[in-house]
Amino acid sequence: MDFFNDIVTKVASMVWGPITIVLLLGTGVYLSFGTRFVQFKKMKEAFLSLFSKENEGEGDITPFQALMTSLAATIGIGNIVGVASAIALGGPGSVFWMWISGIFGGATKFAEVVLAMRFRVTNEAGEKSGGPMYYITYGMKEVCGKNFKWLGYLFAFFAIIASLGTGNMTQSNSVAESMYISFNINPVVTGIVIAVLTALVIIGGVKSIGRITEKLVPFMAIVYLGGCTLAVLANGKALPVVFKIIFENAFTAKAVGGGLLGTVIRL
Repeated sequence: MDFFNDIVTKVASMVWGPITIVLLLGTGVYLSFGTRFVQFKKMKEAFLSLFSKENEGEGDITPFQALMTSLAATIGIGNIVGVASAIALGGPGSVFWMWISGIFGGATKFAEVVLAMRFRVTNEAGEKSGGPMYYITYGMKEVCGKNFKWLGYLFAFFAIIASLGTGNMTQSNSVAESMYISFNINPVVTGIVIAVLTALVIIGGVKSIGRITEKLVPFMAIVYLGGCTLAVLANGKALPVVFKIIFENAFTAKAVGGGLLGTVIRL
């Protein structure tokens, strides 16, 4: 385990630096101005389309189910761990840069979804597949005229590695540890229950995932936002000091790096 941690630390130190920070935030800024801030301009239309019946039946899941599936990966662990990691690495000023990243990151997410839809493929069974590995493979070939299929495979490989860490182990470990501390339930038992419940959801494919998330995620969001609101109200007197500390510590390289890393974890 120590050997694996050493490798991850060395790779992270090489990859996560000023260049990556500029690319992440710079891409969001570029796309925001290029699309004339589509993340704000089309917000009303986006919300209305969630409950529209106009394109019903055209996709495997409804727009609302798609949104809930996306939010399922960010509500809770993503928000808590992302913000905590940002503050731990970059100090309180990192929160400011998470706000900035969120503002411009909406255009980046919009571009990702558009590309995923533009270059998705349909197999013989009529099932659709899309994502970065597909628009890297086919999109870059269309633009550059060269085959970057190897880069798509490389992205997919690293996505699998990431899914085992931030995608699965973080969440399951948090649940298992909480159940053990609160109810003295063996983590192995919790792990088995989580694995079985997860299998029951994902074996049914994207339609099954959509049906579950549209019922579960709204409840999660209400509980999460309600808890956050209560925490803020209970500490309302400290808010002016908190904002003062955030802005006083925001304009440092450490804060920028921590804020962007926290945003990546949150998403």
